[in-house]
Amino acid sequence: MSDFKVVYEKSRPGRTGFSLPVTKIGDSAVDNLIPEQFRRKEEPLLPEQSEPELVRHYIELSLRNHHIDRGFYPLGSCTMKYNPKVNDAAAGLPGFANLHPLTGSENCQGALELMYELADLLARITGFNRATVQPVAGAQCELMGLLLIRAAMKKRGNVRKKILIPDSAHGTNPASVILSGYQVAQFKSTENSMISADHIREVMDEDTAGIMITNPNTLGLFESEIEEIAKIVHDAGGLLYMDGANLNALLGQARPADMGFDIVHYNLHKTMSTPHGGGGPGAGALGITDELIPFLPTPVVEKRGDEYYLDYDRPDSIGRMHSFYGNFGIMVRAYTYIRHLGAVGLKRVSENAVLNANYLKERLKGTYELPNDRICQHEFVLSGNLQKKKGARTSDIAKRLLDYGIHAPTIYFPLIIPEAIMIEPTETESKDMLDYFVDTMLKIDEEISSDAEMVKGAPYTTPVRRLDEVKATKTLDVNYQD
Repeated sequence: MSDFKVVYEKSRPGRTGFSLPVTKIGDSAVDNLIPEQFRRKEEPLLPEQSEPELVRHYIELSLRNHHIDRGFYPLGSCTMKYNPKVNDAAAGLPGFANLHPLTGSENCQGALELMYELADLLARITGFNRATVQPVAGAQCELMGLLLIRAAMKKRGNVRKKILIPDSAHGTNPASVILSGYQVAQFKSTENSMISADHIREVMDEDTAGIMITNPNTLGLFESEIEEIAKIVHDAGGLLYMDGANLNALLGQARPADMGFDIVHYNLHKTMSTPHGGGGPGAGALGITDELIPFLPTPVVEKRGDEYYLDYDRPDSIGRMHSFYGNFGIMVRAYTYIRHLGAVGLKRVSENAVLNANYLKERLKGTYELPNDRICQHEFVLSGNLQKKKGARTSDIAKRLLDYGIHAPTIYFPLIIPEAIMIEPTETESKDMLDYFVDTMLKIDEEISSDAEMVKGAPYTTPVRRLDEVKATKTLDVNYQD
């Protein structure tokens, strides 16, 4: 530590209140810190660019892609809502942004307090007594939750073999089931794309450890028989897991714990407004019933008096899930979002999300086929069957939307709807933008009627035109070329 102090204090002045450590080749303090075989023999040759050139480079790159700051992004089941810049400002505070992951608990009390309070807020929002913010993604939440179910079943002395999953489930659900060591027992949805309590009664048996349900489901429909389903599963000794990908529809309206769920996962990078476009970064959280608390992965953020600490002494824990405790920067953003909005604001989020979705649904049905003509929650699913009959498929519609500055919705999911178009406007879009989207969808339908081949050639305005997907699949080339 003393050697590091010597290096740090040999610094050159920068902007007010800021200094950079100098680490020159041959500096004795640096040499003492770095083993001989890892030391450079000469100074690295680094490019030098002016600030305007660097900024222009990254702005140019950003304009080659579509993102929420550039245009409408109605990606169903992914909640691509606007990311308030105040979240980024909070996450960029030096005390948070400069915190090293190996910092001892005594030197990161503020961070631990935030993690503790965020977990408490999430638990209360969904009706549970406890939550953990350790998972780094919704999919990891699923795996963690299923491992908690396995641990609870083992503690009961009743190890079971399978997990029930509807045919409309997100693709990560069955994958998580397999990874956790269970077998997938898929069951069919009803004709109106819902789950039937009578059917659950038929398929639930002594080998079933539990059921994974998304509520609202992947068609944006609320499972109206959920309380009866919960009773059936519990009476048979099973547990209920709720995939929280669609929690954006429930904030302040309904609590999963009150519906009978034992576990719910939160996608902080969806519901709580943090960025996740382009593959990350993600973050998750898990709300659980009291029975499952002893099995939480280590470490667990606990509070003793006024002190926060990481508790590793948990004999029934399922163990570590990864090297460090979650994606802290995303936690800061989620905490900022929740505290900024408060209880009333979070309730309005869901109200506006549901209103926007139903507005779009009503304006588009008729021109596009609507498999389930009923009130939806935060998203809804259309079918491109009518357009397919006129010569263009759902994928063509998605490509054409890019020419109008709109990112394509989720397509061909859920699998139970042919030519599916899943649309989620979120609460953060104005009526003007919603109307522009409707007008564009109606115009594309007209284009298909008059010139389907033109639509099938879209997009025309993007940096990269339509790719030959068949060729890309058959002749995959991932080699880097300068």
